[in-house]
Amino acid sequence: KMVKVKAKELRGKSKADLTKQVNDLKQELSVLRVAKVTGGAANKLSKIRVVRKSIARVLTVINQTQRENIRKFYRGKKFKPKDLRMKKTRAMRRQLTPSEQALKTNKMITKQKAFPP
Repeated sequence: KMVKVKAKELRGKSKADLTKQVNDLKQELSVLRVAKVTGGAANKLSKIRVVRKSIARVLTVINQTQRENIRKFYRGKKFKPKDLRMKKTRAMRRQLTPSEQALKTNKMITKQKAFPP
């Protein structure tokens, strides 16, 4: 029934269309699995993999568009959900910010006034 889906073609579709497509693909997969048990043709057995990968592609596109919309929503806001923040490393996340690094203590300021470089 279905041919291999391409992610490029899926990106323009709405979420409702994509979920419908996933359901259709899952239905087809169940039919193919029944054929496998009953001893179906070789072309049906090889199609199982293609359908599984197609389902994965559609779900990936759904997930990516959803995350992109969430990113747009949080753009410019003060706080972001943790899964949308930069990962980096634990040490880098705990590092002082450039503005915090530039701060000087009162003792340092008086010392620099007394002994300018």
